[in-house]
Amino acid sequence: MHLLITGAGGMLGGAVAAAAAALGHRVTALARADLDVTDAERVEHAVEGLTPDAIVHCAAWTDVDGAEAREAEAFAVNADGAGNVARAAAASGARVVHVSTDYVFDGSKRTPWLESDPTAPLSAYGRTKLAGEEQVAAATPEHAIVRAAWLFGAGGPNFVDTILRLGEERDEVDVVTDQVGHPTWTGHLAGALVELAERRGDVGVFHAAGDGSCSWNELALEAFDRARVRCRVRPTTSDRFRRPAPRPAYSVLGTERVPAVLLPPWQDGLAAYIDERAVVAR
Repeated sequence: MHLLITGAGGMLGGAVAAAAAALGHRVTALARADLDVTDAERVEHAVEGLTPDAIVHCAAWTDVDGAEAREAEAFAVNADGAGNVARAAAASGARVVHVSTDYVFDGSKRTPWLESDPTAPLSAYGRTKLAGEEQVAAATPEHAIVRAAWLFGAGGPNFVDTILRLGEERDEVDVVTDQVGHPTWTGHLAGALVELAERRGDVGVFHAAGDGSCSWNELALEAFDRARVRCRVRPTTSDRFRRPAPRPAYSVLGTERVPAVLLPPWQDGLAAYIDERAVVAR
């Protein structure tokens, strides 16, 4: 299978390219410098010329807080960019696997969010990602929209990397206890996205995140323990740790899909990522 990957210079896109290549697929990996997804004409010409069997669309505006002040720019990438890719895919007969987010929900439930649950994003980022889902679904029936959560991995900024760096610099850190979700290693999610690219005809919305849930505070504690970092993690709340964009309090993703997309426990992904960081640091 020939897979085209957008956003291949990013944390998730790079992992998807590696996973696809390891499985023997022909891979065309395009970073932002290679393809600006907001340019509809360039996207159309690129897809038409490459004729992929499937596109894994990882290109995105991921600055959640920055989107609050720059929503139009985030919308151009997350919504219109996704639509451009999906429309080009439809014209060429390619399947689209589009990566979305748990931030399309408002976090008000206390049971896992299912694919059919009503969406109600709290932030500009969430609104732009939801608009991207809508554009993809409208552009082509051959789509898999994959909502993931709390991503971490090599090749990009993420919570685990940040907290480990802070732990090396400080004696204690404050981390919120009132936001709960699914930490997800890009190495695990990447393989699932490639598998979905292969499953032509299996369409709609899918939830995919590391098995099990925790708070950001618990994730920090686990990261320090596994990395053997001696730093105290103090509990705090979102009200005391204000950020420009509101976050959902409960972002645990469940699924009603059969077959479901099942990932390994988030602790396994965390261990793999910490080992990966240690190798790079040598």
